[in-house]
Amino acid sequence: MARAIWNGALNFGLVTVPVELYSATQDHTVHFRQFQRGTSDRIRYRRVNERTGEEVPYDEIVKGYDLGGDEYVLIEPHELDEIAPGRSRTIDIDAFVDLDEIDPIYFQKTYWLAPAKEEFGRAYSLLIEAMAKTNRAGLARFVMRGKEYIAAVRAGDGVLVLNTLLFPEDIREPRKEISKLPEVGQAREKEVDMAVSLIESMAEEWQPEEYRDTYTERIMQLIEDKRAGRTITPAEEPREATKVVDLFEALSRSIEGRKRGGGQKTEDRAKKSQADEKPRAQDKESKGKATKSRDKQPDLSELTKSELDRMARDLGVKGRSKMNRAELEKAVRDATRRQERRRAS
Repeated sequence: MARAIWNGALNFGLVTVPVELYSATQDHTVHFRQFQRGTSDRIRYRRVNERTGEEVPYDEIVKGYDLGGDEYVLIEPHELDEIAPGRSRTIDIDAFVDLDEIDPIYFQKTYWLAPAKEEFGRAYSLLIEAMAKTNRAGLARFVMRGKEYIAAVRAGDGVLVLNTLLFPEDIREPRKEISKLPEVGQAREKEVDMAVSLIESMAEEWQPEEYRDTYTERIMQLIEDKRAGRTITPAEEPREATKVVDLFEALSRSIEGRKRGGGQKTEDRAKKSQADEKPRAQDKESKGKATKSRDKQPDLSELTKSELDRMARDLGVKGRSKMNRAELEKAVRDATRRQERRRAS
């Protein structure tokens, strides 16, 4: 059972909800210790004075800020403690922003916010539903473990999610840091169109459970093979980079490959929808129209959000980015009916 790492209150206008903060992620990386090759001797690190070579006790170590030119400002630990922010007891939401406007580069670490007691469940649920409907995140500051954070509070699946955010000064500017970035607009228009077609053909709904940390799995397999004395099989070499002259051909082959086998998931969903479809109580005329409509497209209830979004875009539905899957399905169905009525009139 997870333990709360912070507790206080979430303030939203005049609404105050006592909450507890829980870490929503964990490190699953494989950790190793260091040994000298050919021995079972552990390698350990010591804090050593580089001039005398002698080990220095932890309580005799101070921090130094490098001013350049071997000049430092020395800071005592108690001096840092004296200016550290006090322990915050509140998360005060100052403003709400559209969740889609926050660049993912700012997201740092994810936490869950839970009501401190069951009696606060109603106000807690109110915040989840309101933020889910508006697709907005509350921006707030709070202090945890002696450090100040800026945070985005948003609606999750039945839980309030708090993401600590990086400050703007933490984000580097790529064109100042990387000299090899190409100028915008180097790709030819037909290559861009072909790449867009390939992206659209590979579009699917986000299903994180389909993605695993295969490298960690290979590490654990390596450990097991070595423990059992089995032969180690090296991984395949990575593919060579695509040559510029072959770029268009590579895109074309990719799209053809998707047409032959990559679209199987959508076809399977369409077949399933036809097999599971139940007859509706309609007159002959409306039933005939529904049958024609089903022949043209699969049952909307079987499509992913990405597929519904593409259909909504083709039908000219506005406000798609703020719709959830159910709202997209309804908007596509309504737009399709309007289109069919216009054709019939």
